[in-house]
Amino acid sequence: MNQDYAVQVLFQAVNITILISMPAVGVGLLVGFLISLFQAITQIQEQTLTFVPKVVSVLLVVALTSPWIISMMIDFTNTLWSAIPNMAR
Repeated sequence: MNQDYAVQVLFQAVNITILISMPAVGVGLLVGFLISLFQAITQIQEQTLTFVPKVVSVLLVVALTSPWIISMMIDFTNTLWSAIPNMAR
């Protein structure tokens, strides 16, 4: 295994990690923004108001996208496992 291949594998791992986390992070960001906008408009400064909707929305998105997330992780793992014989060269 040479240095170029190791960098390529790390690059793919980072890309897949970012791609997998984007739906949950995006929804958390959007819900957080909407709640902060609501708080600014109504001047309600309750700290627990931001926590529960964000947690529920992120968990819902993770539950809905989990088949896609798992398939991406399995494909990447299978690619790595199938490349092991070529790494010894």
